Amino acid sequence: MLRIDNLTLPIGSDEEALRAACARALRVHAAEISYVQLLRRSIDARDGVKLVCSAAVEVKNEAAVLKRCRNKNVQPYAPKRYAPPARIDAPAVSPVVVGAGPAGLFCALLLARCGARPILLERGRAVEQRKQDVERFWHTGELDLTSNVQFGEGGAGAFSDGKLNTGTKDERHGYILEDFVRFGASGDILLDAKPHVGTDRLYIVLQNLRREIIDRGGEVRFSHTLTDIDMDGGSLRALRVSSPEGDYVLPARHVVLAPGHSARDTFEMLRERGVPMELKPFAVGVRIEHRQRDMDLAQYKAAAGTPGLPPTSYKLSCHTKKGRGVFSFCVCPGGEVVAAASEEHRVVTNGMSEFARDGVNINGGLLVSVTPEDFPSDDALAGVSFQRALEEAAYRLGGGGYRAPAQRVEDFLARRASTGAGKVAPTYRPDVTWCDLHDCLPSFVCEALEEGIPMLGKKLRGFDSPDAVLTAVETRSSSPVRIVRESESYQSALRGLYPCGEGAGYAGGIMSAAADGLRVAERILEELQHE
Repeated sequence: MLRIDNLTLPIGSDEEALRAACARALRVHAAEISYVQLLRRSIDARDGVKLVCSAAVEVKNEAAVLKRCRNKNVQPYAPKRYAPPARIDAPAVSPVVVGAGPAGLFCALLLARCGARPILLERGRAVEQRKQDVERFWHTGELDLTSNVQFGEGGAGAFSDGKLNTGTKDERHGYILEDFVRFGASGDILLDAKPHVGTDRLYIVLQNLRREIIDRGGEVRFSHTLTDIDMDGGSLRALRVSSPEGDYVLPARHVVLAPGHSARDTFEMLRERGVPMELKPFAVGVRIEHRQRDMDLAQYKAAAGTPGLPPTSYKLSCHTKKGRGVFSFCVCPGGEVVAAASEEHRVVTNGMSEFARDGVNINGGLLVSVTPEDFPSDDALAGVSFQRALEEAAYRLGGGGYRAPAQRVEDFLARRASTGAGKVAPTYRPDVTWCDLHDCLPSFVCEALEEGIPMLGKKLRGFDSPDAVLTAVETRSSSPVRIVRESESYQSALRGLYPCGEGAGYAGGIMSAAADGLRVAERILEELQHE
């Protein structure tokens, strides 16, 4: 089999057009190709709008064809598939996974498939109930501290765009994508260079994933919160758990700690117990909102509106004169800005899109890099304190009720308060309060945004549009702390504790978190096999 990369096709091309393009690349007749499979596709809008594809093909005399075509984009192809570990006998003490975000879910799934009968603890509720809790918060401002955009089945990614982008090549990624499709995601994610599930389909995926964990002998306990750990001689022995039925002690020898980036009480407990943690860089800023049709015109130009052409997205970055990074994050085409608080009297924003991405606006995080040097102390949780201060300031400026402070770009750059929206209507719920964001953001963040927005506007026409809306504050782009683990065993200095995923500081997004969950599960299965 051969792989052909960088095939260019018109938007809306069918399999026949793909076969013809493959034939041209191989310098053979289309009839000589016995099999063709689309592997990857993306949209290139740099010089006109076209599809850029990769394909696998079978043709007679492949070696001769490869030699004759002399095409650097053609190479032998032998797809590699992830091979899960072998099944084991169920251990006397079940491994415990704390946190039902992507890392915890895929870790528990692999453990269950291999016979380990894991127990999955999640402080929030199942996605069916969680969805109701979140919608009530968005409509009324009534915040549930354990079931919200940050906590509950699916983690923070459940109320997002469901992006499955990855910048690395890992056999686990194909395995994860196939599972997403098996559980209800569109098959398009196996082909798209920038795949997304959509929050509406994630709702289905999560329920089906949970069912398989249970069907394979695992246990899922919702509204069960890790409150403390018991140790003996440097090793983990048990977890202390709070539940609706009361507090209890859960014996545990292998604990995967995948708490998510917002489990601040868990971080505080670990610090008290002497579990090594360290500060890590992250980013804070705002969500920026434009009309989707304006960004489509900026990217696609005359091709905007072409049937089969999806709503455009963007990925932008620059550096200020002081070296501060300013960049887009978690862009949600056709989406909305959502309230994502998990603590009382603190405003947090995030972005969300459904699979169709058919909303009026596009929004994305517009973030400024922060480092430990920006914090007032070197305490491991100084970044958490920094986040909280920004979220409290945003709550006060918003006027309470989890209304978010908002400002038009034109006014932000002029350092004057906005009095209302222009042509871009904000989507944030419960509501926004028009103001001057300089009153809640640190000066270095404001200065970086003031310098960065015009620079990004030169890269993408209209990004610095006067009527674009900035909504504050975006603080949960990644974890502000790393729970230290060994590179080989994936264990903490506290033996038996396996920090995992984005919250532990080892991932950045759904795919990398899920892959980290698989890696940790592999190590635990290896340990259990030799016990």
